[in-house]
Amino acid sequence: MDRRNFTKFALSGLAFSFLSDSMGRAALPTVPQPVSPVPVPSAPAVPPTPSAFANQPYAALLERAKAALDGHAHAFTLRDRMAIVDFDAPSKDMRMHIVDLIGGQSSSYLVSHGRGSDPAHSGFLHSFSNEPNSLASSQGAFKTGDIYVGQHGRSMRLMGLDPHNNNAEARAIVVHGADYVSEDHVAAWGKCGRSEGCFAVAPHLVPQVLGLLGSGRMLYADKIGRG
Repeated sequence: MDRRNFTKFALSGLAFSFLSDSMGRAALPTVPQPVSPVPVPSAPAVPPTPSAFANQPYAALLERAKAALDGHAHAFTLRDRMAIVDFDAPSKDMRMHIVDLIGGQSSSYLVSHGRGSDPAHSGFLHSFSNEPNSLASSQGAFKTGDIYVGQHGRSMRLMGLDPHNNNAEARAIVVHGADYVSEDHVAAWGKCGRSEGCFAVAPHLVPQVLGLLGSGRMLYADKIGRG
């Protein structure tokens, strides 16, 4: 090999060596740098608003019902809603209130009282009774039970939790619909009709009432003599 060819060969080898080395370095895998996660702000919790009911005429009854809910805590796992029946109010008023204890809303309904609690049919409840065949309303804390279809259509069983309403199941005290509990009936007669101690509501509102209450919540009824 002459000197000229030897020089060309040497230069070619040197270039190839440099090129291979450059390609090798370019092919080396790169290690990704860890990226710090961007914190996502959490939505603020919505606090309960017990003061939302402070100006309601049933506020004192609601406080009594909440105390009963605490007193019967072992019986209730559902504490988000409850129904209160304000028997201080006349039957022409919407005196059953289903209260959302978390969101602070409520919905109100007409509801009957028992004929034994108002023998003269004045439209006001005058007395309670827990006695069988009294046809009267009972006071205190009830636990809502199964929904069934009976003589009044869809109805909900109630279990009395206090000594003065513990015959509720034996007396078949339930929530059901009745034609004598409606705005039309009140417009005609100035009051609702009377039940045999059950909490009767307008028939077209039964699905809403039973849906909001469901099984396992409290219904609390009383007359605390406000005013």
